[in-house]
Amino acid sequence: MKNIYIPEPVVIENIIKETPDVKTFTLRLKSREERNGFKFYPGQFIEVSVFGYGEIPVSISSNPDNRENFDITVRAVGYVSNALYLKKEGDEIGIRGPFGNHFPFEEIKEDNILIIGGGIGLAPLRSLILYLLNRKEKSGRCIILYGAKTPEDRLYKRQLSAWREDPAVEFLETVDKADNGWKGNVGVVTTLLSRVKIDPGKTWAFICGPPVMIKSTVNELLRMGLKEEKVIFTLERYMKCGIGKCGHCAIGNKYVCIDGPVFNCKELGNTVPHAIT
Repeated sequence: MKNIYIPEPVVIENIIKETPDVKTFTLRLKSREERNGFKFYPGQFIEVSVFGYGEIPVSISSNPDNRENFDITVRAVGYVSNALYLKKEGDEIGIRGPFGNHFPFEEIKEDNILIIGGGIGLAPLRSLILYLLNRKEKSGRCIILYGAKTPEDRLYKRQLSAWREDPAVEFLETVDKADNGWKGNVGVVTTLLSRVKIDPGKTWAFICGPPVMIKSTVNELLRMGLKEEKVIFTLERYMKCGIGKCGHCAIGNKYVCIDGPVFNCKELGNTVPHAIT
């Protein structure tokens, strides 16, 4: 029986520098047996170990259909993430997981999909987007709204361009602060909501970003008439151990790492304001 406390070794196959402080790491489990058994869904996370430094919870940001390797996107903001940021291609780190629940894509059916990401919050949503676009004939419209602090802080720049050109996607992006070369929208991501037409009764919204962005987006979507059970967000920032032992991620009677990290407004009830502040 696999020990969930012991990390499995992975090799860093590729590194992409997304922004000055964010990198995407492509990881590959060393064991063929482990690769065959590793299966995740959009929204799930892993615990990433940098040996000698510690571990951090990180959402998987790649398409689950790719079984040979997978991506994580990490910002260098703390002791462990800074150590990871300095790793090179070919280096080894460890992982535990995947853990947690996932975005409820099975329930969407023919409804429309509204995906709203802010900053590095696009990372777990990228996994969902890639998964859904592989099955775009099974759902309705796909609308992606993305906001970043500056043009330089935008993640997955090549992929953003591909989504903009994809006839199956309605893609809009904005930045909080523009430079002289930026010709796009300027403002917080919620300002883009007025630019898209949605049917509130037939739309699922998936949100990830900074707490203030999640809070304002959730409030606006509910004001627009979306059902509480169809307003979905992920709260990975609360997590630590990943298995419900440390209590760090408790919100009311729920543990983010066990019951989440994906929640909808209805299931959190009156704990929503606390959860997204």
